[in-house]
Amino acid sequence: MTGYFSSPFPRRTSVGVDVGGVVVGGGAPIVVQSMTNTDTADIDRTVAQVAALHRAGSEIVRITVDRDESAAAVPRIHERLQRLGIDVPMVGDFHYIGHKLLADHPACAEALAKYRINPGNVGFKDKKDRQFGAIVEMAIRHDKPVRIGVNWGSLDQELLTRLMDDNQAKGFPLTAQEVTREAIVQSAILSAELAEEIGLGREKIILSAKVSGVQDLIAVYTELATRSNHALHLGLTEAGMGSKGIVASSAAMGILLQQGIGDTIRISLTPEPNGDRTREVQVSQELLQTMGFRQFVPIVAACPGCGRTTSTVFQELAQNIQADLRKNMPVWREKYPGVENLKVAVMGCIVNGPGESKHADIGISLPGTGETPTAPVFVDGKKAATLRGPSIAADFEKMVADYIEQRFGRGKAAAE
Repeated sequence: MTGYFSSPFPRRTSVGVDVGGVVVGGGAPIVVQSMTNTDTADIDRTVAQVAALHRAGSEIVRITVDRDESAAAVPRIHERLQRLGIDVPMVGDFHYIGHKLLADHPACAEALAKYRINPGNVGFKDKKDRQFGAIVEMAIRHDKPVRIGVNWGSLDQELLTRLMDDNQAKGFPLTAQEVTREAIVQSAILSAELAEEIGLGREKIILSAKVSGVQDLIAVYTELATRSNHALHLGLTEAGMGSKGIVASSAAMGILLQQGIGDTIRISLTPEPNGDRTREVQVSQELLQTMGFRQFVPIVAACPGCGRTTSTVFQELAQNIQADLRKNMPVWREKYPGVENLKVAVMGCIVNGPGESKHADIGISLPGTGETPTAPVFVDGKKAATLRGPSIAADFEKMVADYIEQRFGRGKAAAE
């Protein structure tokens, strides 16, 4: 058993899909994406939120396209973002009348980088295949990929009823939950097959199958991954607010990612009143970085505190450094290549402080309760300084900034 869980399973082989210059699947790094919650027809607010999400690290942003006014706004939003120097692929989220909106607004169809189709509400009865086909044909015409996004809250009821009837005829060998899971998987696969029959290449199709239950999500995606080699978009729908949404999404997607399943993720958090929409981007990045799939921002390791750490200095210092690193990353990505791999340690007492600090690139061991009021600083595993007095926090923050400049900036260039 030694080493069994030491690293993720090999990534599932999937067909890569180019979404406005961002490759999803095909062995490319797992992509972070998000979605606006503005009225897309409100151009100013939508531009501002797309820009904020992208600056936070969202590599693809989805917007709602639900009526003529929204569709008409899309090319103007795209143009405004381009003028701001923001080149982020936008995905149009279509339900019910996507076929009509794309046909009536060709500039919208061209400005979007991808179309999301929900096979559960793209059309009903005899209109379903025709309206689904119309969107696929529009994607072919404009050379755009699509995401066939199944959601169990709007699951194809004709398909579900047929599978339930088949299960009943067999004497109910499967539970209703198991049949529903199978309907979700079949809806995605059958829709993809139909899109390919119409002429859309597999390199233009991404699949998703979202549910709100953690175990259901794991089961559905595990099955979908074995029956298809399409690129997969992971997401737990209606995950909830705050820590509940973060824990549920991380639990479900963490297991799937560890199994090598998933090419792009979105963590859907219900925003708290006046909350920051970019929080979901940060959580997605933290999940991928914590699991070792990608590096986005420097890691700050900090102890949880105990009876030895009655002072809040280490907590405040860790918080300030993490916030400062994240705030500066949009500039530092260009200025300091590789800085995202930096590890900083802020420890609260002598027990684990020196050891953890030595494992970091730069770390500080602050004095705990009753300890001598000194703070050794370790750089690249070696003790580099001992800080004293009321300016310990400020002095360490300066040492971190100097270390970044020396290792990743002009200091590195001069040394070379």
